[in-house]
Amino acid sequence: MAIRIELTPTLSHCIETVAKREYWKNVHEYLKKRKEDEKLEEEIELLRSFLETADFSNLRRQSEKYIIDGNQVKFVLSIKNKKPWYEMTVESKNKN
Repeated sequence: MAIRIELTPTLSHCIETVAKREYWKNVHEYLKKRKEDEKLEEEIELLRSFLETADFSNLRRQSEKYIIDGNQVKFVLSIKNKKPWYEMTVESKNKN
């Protein structure tokens, strides 16, 4: 099963904040279950890796200009070639 995590920053919460919140939400859920959950473990590890390696100043700079213009930005985290990978997508809310 392929892991895919979508993170959606807003004007109120940058990508780093959204990633940290998702990480801690998953950690709390995992601890609450009190049993192994391989999918949740993989998601936690992917988020941890993203939080430790991403250049958040650059990601904020890239995403905020679109968010300010009213577009929705998503960062999609996954595993590609056995390594953590992410991409930023922009969805225009100004569809005419």
